[in-house]
Amino acid sequence: MTLAPVTEDFARRLRGLLPEAAFRDYAPGYREEPRGRFHGAEALLVAPASAAEVAEVVRACAAARVGIVPYGGGTGLVGGQIVPEGPKPVLLSLERMRTIREVRAGENTLVAEAGAVLADVQRAAEEAGRLFPLSIASEGSARMGGILSANAGGVNTLRYGTARALCLGLEAVLPDGAIWHGSTRLRKDNAGYDLRDLLIGAEGTLGIITAASMRLHPRPAAMRAGFVAVPDPQAALRLLALADERLGGAVSAFELIHRQSFDFLTETMPDLRQPFDAAPDWAVLMDIGAPAALDVDAALERLVEEATGAGLILDGVLAQSEAQRAEFWALREAIPEANRRIGSVSSHDISVPLGAIPDFIECGRAAVARIGSFRINCFGHVGDGNLHYNVFPPKGGRRADHEAVRPAIKRAVHDLAHELGGSVAAEHGIGRLKVEDLERYGDPAKLAAMRAIKAALDPAGIMNPGAMLR
Repeated sequence: MTLAPVTEDFARRLRGLLPEAAFRDYAPGYREEPRGRFHGAEALLVAPASAAEVAEVVRACAAARVGIVPYGGGTGLVGGQIVPEGPKPVLLSLERMRTIREVRAGENTLVAEAGAVLADVQRAAEEAGRLFPLSIASEGSARMGGILSANAGGVNTLRYGTARALCLGLEAVLPDGAIWHGSTRLRKDNAGYDLRDLLIGAEGTLGIITAASMRLHPRPAAMRAGFVAVPDPQAALRLLALADERLGGAVSAFELIHRQSFDFLTETMPDLRQPFDAAPDWAVLMDIGAPAALDVDAALERLVEEATGAGLILDGVLAQSEAQRAEFWALREAIPEANRRIGSVSSHDISVPLGAIPDFIECGRAAVARIGSFRINCFGHVGDGNLHYNVFPPKGGRRADHEAVRPAIKRAVHDLAHELGGSVAAEHGIGRLKVEDLERYGDPAKLAAMRAIKAALDPAGIMNPGAMLR
């Protein structure tokens, strides 16, 4: 169904429904995603302050068949928040809906509006003596609505799960403008279809999340981190299994990092202190959150001693203070920025079964080498099988010189992930960047069901048109 563009008449009608404070200038920051691969066409930027105001916008757009593109923190990397072409849409920003409505420490729950920044949610939980464990590199700007719409995971997925696992309920505006008041604090509710799970990960194509009830967790009595060199990815997986056994599920994060990451950090951020005198081929950064009953220092030392004796650890350092632990994680979170400064030819966010990680890494290197001479920076959340597999020009080369082979690199990496039973959209979703990939690798029955659901809930196709499904 053809969508209509925002016209001057439609904009006037919308201004009659909302206060003037809801309207924003369509500034350059709203027009480009972080990697610069998508550039937005014209849009009418609207920032409602409540679910009721969001509903007014959606009802008006539904009546006029005008497209709506939800906008959270703008940190998405697959173009889900950008419309590069087509009829002029409404860009609906949740930036004014930042309230944390309540924190119930006794129930381990928190209700936050969709525009609340993740770092603020973490802080509110901490002030209540609780932990909101979801942690991503963009937590200082990413907003809860976008995080849930993309089902973000981050470094602590291994222990606490993705955003979906941390969400109890949602408040959302559906494509007809109806408000679903589902931000429940219930742990059990089997009354019909679970709209929460349908909207989480839907990238705004089935409705607009306006608030969410989230799970909190007790704060660990002690947090420790270790940065260790390992012989290879297979040894890293064996170390993870050993750590789980010896530390009783206290492993919160387990990151695999290739030497190329350390080299890029040296090249782009020479003043950043690194944990190793000489960068190892492979390293693991693990974070341990222990209850009071566990002597975490002694347990971690025993683990390192046992793993070293088994040949799983070659070298390493254990954080001696919270400041040093923060240093370790600052280095890990600096890797994407180093990648950005180098400039990747093709970046990939894939997942494979844990046991297939070594094969993927080895076969991926060979597949890329058949296309040309490139540097590969492979790192990620190996505890949940999610690897960031990024391909860069040879040293001294420019990304622009290799644009012609970018599709071939992407196809080779994604084909391999699919062959090994993995996913080409592990963390960042489909957006507009991976629509063709979803069509190529998606299960036909699942795709048919997705299209049927989209047609049933959004028959006019106004919700984030062109994202996820054509």
